[in-house]
Amino acid sequence: MDLVGLSLPLLLVFWQWTTTTGAAGSVGQSKWAEYFPDCGGKAQSPVDVATVQSQYDPSLGPLTPLGYSQHGNKPFSLYNNGHTVVVPLPGWMGLGGLPWQFTAVQMHLHWGNGAPEAGGSEHTINGQSSAAELHVVHYNSELYPNMSVAMTQQDGLAVLGVLIETGEEANQAFWNILNYLGRIRHAGQSVSIPAFDVQSLLPSDLGRYYRYNGSLTTPPCFQSVLWTLFTETVKISHTQLMKLETVLYASKEDADRVVMQDNYRTPQPLNDRTILSSFPLESVKVYTAGEITAIVIGALCGCVGLAVIVRFIVKTIRFFKHLHNERVLVNSSTSSWDVLPSVRPAPVPRTKEPGKELKQDVALNTTSEPGKKEDPVPSSV
Repeated sequence: MDLVGLSLPLLLVFWQWTTTTGAAGSVGQSKWAEYFPDCGGKAQSPVDVATVQSQYDPSLGPLTPLGYSQHGNKPFSLYNNGHTVVVPLPGWMGLGGLPWQFTAVQMHLHWGNGAPEAGGSEHTINGQSSAAELHVVHYNSELYPNMSVAMTQQDGLAVLGVLIETGEEANQAFWNILNYLGRIRHAGQSVSIPAFDVQSLLPSDLGRYYRYNGSLTTPPCFQSVLWTLFTETVKISHTQLMKLETVLYASKEDADRVVMQDNYRTPQPLNDRTILSSFPLESVKVYTAGEITAIVIGALCGCVGLAVIVRFIVKTIRFFKHLHNERVLVNSSTSSWDVLPSVRPAPVPRTKEPGKELKQDVALNTTSEPGKKEDPVPSSV
């Protein structure tokens, strides 16, 4: 998280630090504590949120952005500070739903380098990083007169953390910033941009978040931040993320160009802090090694049993199919007249041939009386 409203000496030191280290990601972070003792404290940010270890706090209600949509006619400014891109916010913007009244100061972004599977967010959830992260910074205006005083106090700052993922569609709200990056490519450059609805950058659900006490994520690393990390992410397109990762330089215009990338701090130890959640967690069963082994063995046995059942069903189907085929074969060997008696033709009566009948009569006459001579046939006169 970067700052606006630092005292002049501290701002000069911080400017020298960010411009000499550039945006080299984790390079040099291990040495921050040598120059800024708070960077080696026990309540540093960012952190990894282990969801199963967070504790539900029913007193945490939804946050209420105040004046975020009432941007007025006065333009915003966009600034390249050599470490990130910063948008200072007007004093009428604030944040409700916290123990005190907080006034908005600025917002900025953190991102990676575009490498596959490389993250860019500062906070992580269960060890998983996001593509980028948006921070909206507020100071406790109820207890302290300005940002410079508040940032040194334990209850002085409140920061909203919004995790950013990539999707297919462009996020129109983020174009209000990304469209003007080409005008502030080098460190120290700034440009006026049209005012816009800041709340459009936030997720729609402001009631589900994680809360913990932490620090600034860049030197001087004051441990004065009440962090709110929303569970719902926002999405920007791959083109928008690429623009964020490639357009800006951490170097000044007259120096060798150093692309501003990996401008995030690595997660810090949680130590004895507790991360609260504004919503009850789903009950998650944590299995022992023995339980996992038993589950695996049971699953394997179940698969074997299922295979046996399937094999039995297949064999049964084949048996009945074979039996059916045999019955069809037996039935096809039976005479068609037995199968269809109603269509059997009626027997045809036999007919006698005239010549054969005369011969049979003659034969009968000659053989009926063997000893009798036949009478002579009288001749006609």
